[in-house]
Amino acid sequence: MGPTSRETWAQRLGTFRASPSAFMAGPEGEDLGRHLLSDLRSEKLSEPTKVSLLALSLEYPAQLWPDAPAAEAAATSLLDTLVLLPPRPSALRRPLLLAATTALAAGGALGPTSGASRRLLPLLLGLASGRDLGRSFGPASEQRPLQATAWECLRELESCKPGLLGGCLGLLRGLLGQEGPVQPLSLLLALALRNALVIQARARLGLQGLLVAGDCPTEGGSWNWMLAEEGDAHLQPQAPSWPAAEGGECCLATLELSPEEARELRAAVAQLLDASYLLTPVAQAQLLWLLGWALRGLRGQPPVLFKPQLVRLLGTAQLTLLHAVLALKAAFGEALFTAQDEALLLRRLTLAAQHPALPLPAHLFYLHCLLNFPENWPLGPAGEEAAPLLLGSQLCRGLLPSLLHDPMDLLARLHLLCLLCVEDEEKEKKGQDQSPRRYLEELLAGLRQRAALGGGPRALATLCFQASYLVARCLAGQPAVLTPLTHGLAQLYRARPALAPHFVDLLDRVGPELGEPLKVVLRQEVVSRPGRDEALRWHLQMLARVADGDAQSATLGFLQAAAARCTDWGLQQALLQVCRALLRAGVGGGLADLLQALARQLEDPDGRDHARLYYILLAHLEEPKLGVALGPSLAAPALASSLVAENQGFAAALMVQEAPAPIRLSVGPHRAKGPAPVLQLQVEVLEQVYSLELRFRVERQLYAPLGAVHMPCLCPGRPIRPLLLPLQPRRPAPASLAVRALYTTPSGLTCHAHLPPLLVNFADLFLPFPQPPEGAKLGFFEELWDSCLPKGTESRLWCPLGSHGLEALVSRHLEPFVVVAQPPTSYLIAIRLPPDSRLLLRLEAAQADGVPVALRTDDWAVLPLVGDYLRGLSAAG
Repeated sequence: MGPTSRETWAQRLGTFRASPSAFMAGPEGEDLGRHLLSDLRSEKLSEPTKVSLLALSLEYPAQLWPDAPAAEAAATSLLDTLVLLPPRPSALRRPLLLAATTALAAGGALGPTSGASRRLLPLLLGLASGRDLGRSFGPASEQRPLQATAWECLRELESCKPGLLGGCLGLLRGLLGQEGPVQPLSLLLALALRNALVIQARARLGLQGLLVAGDCPTEGGSWNWMLAEEGDAHLQPQAPSWPAAEGGECCLATLELSPEEARELRAAVAQLLDASYLLTPVAQAQLLWLLGWALRGLRGQPPVLFKPQLVRLLGTAQLTLLHAVLALKAAFGEALFTAQDEALLLRRLTLAAQHPALPLPAHLFYLHCLLNFPENWPLGPAGEEAAPLLLGSQLCRGLLPSLLHDPMDLLARLHLLCLLCVEDEEKEKKGQDQSPRRYLEELLAGLRQRAALGGGPRALATLCFQASYLVARCLAGQPAVLTPLTHGLAQLYRARPALAPHFVDLLDRVGPELGEPLKVVLRQEVVSRPGRDEALRWHLQMLARVADGDAQSATLGFLQAAAARCTDWGLQQALLQVCRALLRAGVGGGLADLLQALARQLEDPDGRDHARLYYILLAHLEEPKLGVALGPSLAAPALASSLVAENQGFAAALMVQEAPAPIRLSVGPHRAKGPAPVLQLQVEVLEQVYSLELRFRVERQLYAPLGAVHMPCLCPGRPIRPLLLPLQPRRPAPASLAVRALYTTPSGLTCHAHLPPLLVNFADLFLPFPQPPEGAKLGFFEELWDSCLPKGTESRLWCPLGSHGLEALVSRHLEPFVVVAQPPTSYLIAIRLPPDSRLLLRLEAAQADGVPVALRTDDWAVLPLVGDYLRGLSAAG
């Protein structure tokens, strides 16, 4: 088979990207990777098309090379293609390097036993270092981009296989001072150094001369895999998360370095830091994190090496670099940052958070840094939230939240205000500004006032409850704040009962410090003010959450008064939900009378049945069993109650369960008659089923939706007539039908099953034209033949014949469509293709091995399908 055309690849790649899993499960998925590798060497495809194929291998390596052998073969083929490129400039060298690296890394084939690994690693190192191997690899104009790509590939391989480049640390150090890309080399050296330190520390070994320059492996030579085999593939990710690095810090503490090794390590770190100003801000931040992580737990390595960088970075306006500085402060604390440095950082963060010209994300970043500021000497237990000691009320005056702030900004400022309230022990002084606690109460009151506006935006109510939750979480131990908050929320509910869902959500999230008193005051609000009819459903929803064993008489009195106004199904269900909550809380007595009254007076039969069921449960089950029976899950311990077991059986019987397919379907002989094509399905019954319904879905919407086929009963061994499935093609093309069966088993369970897809071939769509009168057949065919042009198209091809000749081939496959026959050498055939196309064939002057075919059609899109069909006739027999 020749190479795939650019248009075919474009269509195939589009289908693949739309649903990679579905494409790989289809008939073309198995050979996609093989065809991709083969067409990369084709001279008929342009370089942009090949680059798009390589981009696919970079994005979906796991789908194309699902296991190590496939990844190894793919990497080998990609390297062979790379070597075969002509010496002229090409856009394929860098994508081929990236694709080979990705295949080995993603497929798990990278290792000492991999031939592709032994070829790729020396090649990448030679390209990166600019040795003779690299200079002879491509034209001079591509050396610089190839060098940068090689560094990136090596860093990716080192990330996937920690310790892979541990034996090249000395070489990498020597290259850092030479001409070439600084950023990728610096990041690779820092990553390899960090990995080597961790691996050697776990093995309780020193650096053993790894930082001293040595010979570089050449292609075909041996690569040092010792550190990579000892390394752990799950080292810390390259992200500034210092608390997560404590395990690595403890590990590094066991690393014993000789004085010479310690001196070499300091020199390597200083060399990297001195060149860091040449890197982009993001790369500098990553470099600082890697080096800080490596030195944090290492004994004998003072962090003073970072001091010159801090002098440069303390005044930076780059958020990534400021974040890296704070990460270093969290790592080394007072060993690297003085009290003056800490005060300077706090003042910078505070002033930047108030800057009016900064966008909202920058404001939120600075506020986040203040909320999580790493102090040199924090007070209180580790992990406890607290405002920095040097961050006083005067410094934070401009950070107080206001109702005019953006919601996210307001919440971040409110969080900081809550932390200040924790530290504030003094009461309001005369003649001075109000305390943070008083300001907090006024702010919450303003939020509640805006949320209480009838018809106001939903966002205002959401912000009010978010702020209330934040205050309850940060100030859970301060009753002086929670008490007015509780009463304020009760007043908010009184003014706007429609906020009941927000109150329910708040009660589900807050702790008992606010949750318990809030439940009490909300229950009092509900039972004392039933409200109008439009507020009744909100009262019932709230009461279903806050009802318990307390204040039973008031709650039951409210429910009895509300029962007369519950006229629709929704209100009745809400009322029954409150009864259910009281049942679970152990309320008896008056609840039984209420349930009996509801079972008689509710208009809806479902509501009466529920009330009757609750009454039966209340009368026959004790409190522990009653709580379990009304629980939200059926996975409760089995109880001596037939109601629970019966309920579980009912649930299983009502669920549609997935099961193996009870039948097999296959496509029978083609029926060439009628106004539309009909697919004849043969059924093989594997087990007895009832009420079978077959549902069909056409992939890619080539046909109109198909109707379901029903069969009342199927038994194994009984003859079954073929099922007829009418097709309504939107264009004449083959398709695949997904089949799903829904049926009932003899035991009464409803099941569904997925059957293998059915293929509709191109020939299954053929329909004959109405037969013309005798003597007019030739004229009828010639009229159809002339009508195809100029709108349609004409083509000629060679149809090979089998051993039986043309007459047998036409009789077996094309007999219903023959208009004029002059056997055994000439046939005129007219085929109708739904919905409104035609296909005309002239089979004339047959020879021993084949027959020339002239064809015309008014739909040029069917030409490839016709060619495939005619060429396959002789093979079909």
